[in-house]
Amino acid sequence: MVVVVGNPANTNCLTASKMAPSIPKENFSCLTRLDHNRAKSQIAIRLGLTSNDVKNVIIWGNHSSTQYPDVNHAKVNMQGKEVGVYEAVKDDSWLKGDFISTVQQRGAAVIKARKLSSAMSAAKAICDHVRDIWFGTPEGEFVSMGVISDGNSYGIPDDLLYSFPVVIKNKSWKFVEGLPINDFSREKMDLTAKELSEEKETAFEFLTIA
Repeated sequence: MVVVVGNPANTNCLTASKMAPSIPKENFSCLTRLDHNRAKSQIAIRLGLTSNDVKNVIIWGNHSSTQYPDVNHAKVNMQGKEVGVYEAVKDDSWLKGDFISTVQQRGAAVIKARKLSSAMSAAKAICDHVRDIWFGTPEGEFVSMGVISDGNSYGIPDDLLYSFPVVIKNKSWKFVEGLPINDFSREKMDLTAKELSEEKETAFEFLTIA
């Protein structure tokens, strides 16, 4: 398994895969777990819970400010009962507005505040990412991971390194299939796919020049 963390992580990961054709492209992944963890934390803080009480958030797309943190399918554990995030938070405008922008811009906000990157949070996210590859995802839970988009059922073009919800078993990941996608999500997912397509085109132009 090859895990790419350095930015632009998705396009760097795709480029590395192209440069190492002997390694199956499914063995390459990039880190969007940091964004995933941030999304869980924002929901947990809003509800006065811990991150462990939140599951099945999704980061779609690029590890950039166009990423789409999606909680339409996420659940929280409130007093022993599993509740949908929208039902628990009861504030659709926050979930569709400030929540998304906070997760998208969190890295920049940390750098602005500390004059340093969130290195420990990234290290924790790498550990989470590798642990799940090695041991698998818990039953009934999925995680976000930048993987090759080939064969996905969400209308994302093939040959992009795009963050999807995945489940992992026996050290192999699979797309989580069949999640309903509303119009709001569709627009956000397509926007970040467009950015990744443009990044890919630019990167590959440089490679052909080199």
